[in-house]
Amino acid sequence: MEDVLAVYERPYDARFPQVCFDEASKQLVGEVRTPLPPAPGLPAREDDEYVRNGVANLFMLTEPLRGWRHVTVTDQRTAVDFAHVIRELVDVHYPGAERIVLVMDNLNTHTPASLYQAFSPAEAKRLADKLEIHYTPKHGSWLDMAEIELSILARQYLDQRIPDKATLKGGIALWQAKRNLAGTGIKWRFTTADARIKLHSLYPPIQP
Repeated sequence: MEDVLAVYERPYDARFPQVCFDEASKQLVGEVRTPLPPAPGLPAREDDEYVRNGVANLFMLTEPLRGWRHVTVTDQRTAVDFAHVIRELVDVHYPGAERIVLVMDNLNTHTPASLYQAFSPAEAKRLADKLEIHYTPKHGSWLDMAEIELSILARQYLDQRIPDKATLKGGIALWQAKRNLAGTGIKWRFTTADARIKLHSLYPPIQP
């Protein structure tokens, strides 16, 4: 926990961008009957019945200090999918960075080993060398600011029936462009000093 909090206290440095990563899934749901639009005195109405159209996976990347985020929609959340998102992070989004400071949870696919499943050893090593990885502790995913962005996305767009991946991608692209244009970041206020006071029960007792 203190390792991640120390990262968040670093000043902004474009050479070492601080990026948070997280993922979530979205059930795709189609309509059985055409919804009725709002009418005077009546809200919009939709049938209780629906059809399941599978599940899409969302990979969220965000740089809170810059107010930037990017969402990749995939069919699955395998190690190979993760590896391709990391290569896009390194080569497309931050090609000029000396090293990317990456905060994420310790899911079994979130490791440099996944890069070796997707790419040649030389390419995997090249990508891994561009990363400075900091893992959130077990039960500490709330320390990952990408989780906050996913929560905002869920409230502002995902909390509705979305029938297919094309619609999902289009809606997320509009949401992403609007937030990036505004440069809306996350003001993280919880520090190591706060943790030592408010979460003192989580620290091991000092042996005399």
